[in-house]
Amino acid sequence: MDEYQLFAKNIYDLTKIDLASYKEAQMKRRLTSLYEKRGFHSFSSYFQELKKNDSLLLELLDRMTINVSEFYRNRKRWEVLEQQILPTLLLEKPALKIWSAACSTGEEPYTIAMILKHAGISSAGILATDLDENVLARARLGLYGERSVKEVPEGVKSRYFTISNDSYEVKDEVKKMVQFRQQNLLSDRYDSGFDLIVCRNVLIYFTEEAKEGIYHKFSGALRKGGILFVGSTEQIFHPERYGLQSEEPFFYRKM
Repeated sequence: MDEYQLFAKNIYDLTKIDLASYKEAQMKRRLTSLYEKRGFHSFSSYFQELKKNDSLLLELLDRMTINVSEFYRNRKRWEVLEQQILPTLLLEKPALKIWSAACSTGEEPYTIAMILKHAGISSAGILATDLDENVLARARLGLYGERSVKEVPEGVKSRYFTISNDSYEVKDEVKKMVQFRQQNLLSDRYDSGFDLIVCRNVLIYFTEEAKEGIYHKFSGALRKGGILFVGSTEQIFHPERYGLQSEEPFFYRKM
């Protein structure tokens, strides 16, 4: 086993991110450049420091996984969820079943969990799914940089993150509210009976035909009265086609 392959194995043991799923020559060049920039002379010495330096590990994770997300993205929409949508759902059912679809590196489902915790609600199960196992592994780590948390209210940030220099780690009490699982939105079966489905800033990358199919399946996965929350560029112009009606901008209730 050469030095890079040993490094890849060690990174998998540490983070569950599989470097073998990336093109080796390209990733090896990228990471060699990164560790040399930080003054290291080998993958071995670099890894020894990565194990104890969260800021260095975070830099590596950013270089490896290109998905970009953030907590409380479009914060005003999350305020609508917190102040108007969730109270109504909780009147109907005190223990909520929630799905964060195409959750990327975890900022979205953890935002939902923090909102629930902040409201004193812990009786909710949050399923978070994505196609990419590597971003799910990163999500489970729950380690983020300043850019990801810039929209988080200060009280929430100090309560639900362990903060060290420029790194922010989601606390275990929040992590345990979220179950991460691999799923292909186009081909895999959807669970049912959800009170809330959140799928934001993802469907803009799908064809119209694929998007329509997913909206039909989301509707089928919601219980009657459940809510679909979409991104601010993804307004559904004819929600009745999918058995939905507009509740608030970007929020749709299952009829």
